[in-house]
Amino acid sequence: MNRFNFNWPNHLTFCAGLKLYYLPIPFEIKSARKKVVEACPEHLNLKGINLSAQFLPVLIKFSLVVRLIGTISILAFSQACKPKFTIVERGIEAQTLHVGNGLEPQDLDPHIITGTNEIKILSALFEGLIGQDPKDLRPVPAAAESWTISEDGLTCKFHLRDNLYWNNGDKVTSEDFKFGIQRILTPQLAAKNAYLLFVLKNAEAFNNGELNFDSVGVSNPNESTLILELENPAPYLLSLLFHPAWFPVHRTSLEAQGDPFARSTSWTQPESMVSNGPFRLADWRVNEYIHLERSPSYWDDDTTKLNQIFFYPTENLDAEERAFQSGQLHLTEAIPVSKVGYYREQSHPALQINPYLGTYYLQLNTRNTPLSDPRVRTALSLVINRDQIVGKITKGNQKPAWHFTPPDTAGYNTNYISSKNVDQARSLLTEAGYPNGENFPVLKYLYNTSENHKAIGEALQQMWRSELGIRVQLENQEWKVYTQSRENGSFDILRSSWVGDYLDPSTFLDVWTSDSGNNFTGWSSPQYDTMIEETRHFADVGNRFSVFEIAEKLMLSQQPIIPLYFYNSVFLKHSAVKGFYPTLLNYHPWKHVYLETPKP
Repeated sequence: MNRFNFNWPNHLTFCAGLKLYYLPIPFEIKSARKKVVEACPEHLNLKGINLSAQFLPVLIKFSLVVRLIGTISILAFSQACKPKFTIVERGIEAQTLHVGNGLEPQDLDPHIITGTNEIKILSALFEGLIGQDPKDLRPVPAAAESWTISEDGLTCKFHLRDNLYWNNGDKVTSEDFKFGIQRILTPQLAAKNAYLLFVLKNAEAFNNGELNFDSVGVSNPNESTLILELENPAPYLLSLLFHPAWFPVHRTSLEAQGDPFARSTSWTQPESMVSNGPFRLADWRVNEYIHLERSPSYWDDDTTKLNQIFFYPTENLDAEERAFQSGQLHLTEAIPVSKVGYYREQSHPALQINPYLGTYYLQLNTRNTPLSDPRVRTALSLVINRDQIVGKITKGNQKPAWHFTPPDTAGYNTNYISSKNVDQARSLLTEAGYPNGENFPVLKYLYNTSENHKAIGEALQQMWRSELGIRVQLENQEWKVYTQSRENGSFDILRSSWVGDYLDPSTFLDVWTSDSGNNFTGWSSPQYDTMIEETRHFADVGNRFSVFEIAEKLMLSQQPIIPLYFYNSVFLKHSAVKGFYPTLLNYHPWKHVYLETPKP
């Protein structure tokens, strides 16, 4: 059922500067809304009770009642309220950015989140020690105005600015950063991204409950100095510090809501959240929007140009694309795969296709028979026509993937080579005891709801059935349910994606260690774990990369995962959006983004 919100007493408003409301839910019924008020559908106040599209005849009758009682005729309303300005155009004038953001955030706790959609929002609300250049993401001063690194690469000293403030007026100090590190590493929080701080001396041991926090390599001799002591040299450290896992948090505001080391407290709600970034959390309507407002207490407020940002959950890509075309979004999260070809053929100026440090892949549940047999897993990989997937389904210049780490990740490349080989796949399946797929059980292929994921799943389903005689049942789930099924291992094949957290191959290859919180395959290799651990002790880049390559080949030879393609970022951008540059991590420092009326 398509639902939208409707405020009965204010369902029509005049054009004279009244506050207008917009929610993303009515994307699905925009064409139907036009039938009610053709002149300016954006002037509907879409807040209040829920109504479904089946009530549109009632609304039409009500609009006639409005006409009959003389408030205003529909014809006069149409002439007076023609959409002189769309939401996008009004946003340009007011420096209010409207962004499609994919899935509804599961949390806005920087130490809990794992999704890229949440990182986008948190990078506007908080700021770490190090910032990013908007064009190439090179490290630039942020909360730390300067830093020094010792010759052996084991000690980093950061000097904080004097004019750092939380949005409640409290001063930001080195203690806030130290507490943030303690919090994410505390075992009680069970933060999946805690491993991103294991570069710190004794951080992993503390996270495992083996040592006290006093042993961890972080200290603050005064309120403007933070010292990090590393377990081993980490040439990627500054890039790593971009991640929300390293963000400070305001201890007092967390304690006001309960145990600061506990999950699911209310400190991330608009009335409770205290943050230190260029924007503050003004409102959060679950499954509707997240509204950020510019924070005047931010140290670099002069650079910030946007006054507001609205992030809309846009799981339905077709609806999101229609919203963009009708002037309701400045930026989309993605594009339906069925529409990419059209935009490319038209050389549409809004279409953006940029390299993106990510991999689309499948996780195979090695705990389940017959996927416990590496021969079966390899057979499934060998019959996949990856060229067909990127050429006829995704159509966004993606590159087929046979290995996990994207090419040239900070200079790292693997020479792992494989290709489609149906004969070899059938031979492996026969060796495993399933000639022509005989007696092979139906596999459950789980994906989160998306037309794009569905299209890929259907293509794979057909390939496995026609080439190997293996039947696969597709099952889609909404994101929250999907993540629970993923955690519980309730799948045979799991649609997955991984986007690098920083510019180093370790952000990809750390995922497949035995204790990784992102490894849902059940696959474990002590040999692989040992090699990944060894890479943390090499100062020489060449030696590190050599061991990474051996480890990646070992993992791929066991095939707990099936890489399909390397991502490109494919989305729509309005010509008014400035300061939003293509970057490999698809990070965009929001304080540099602004809106400018397009030239005719």
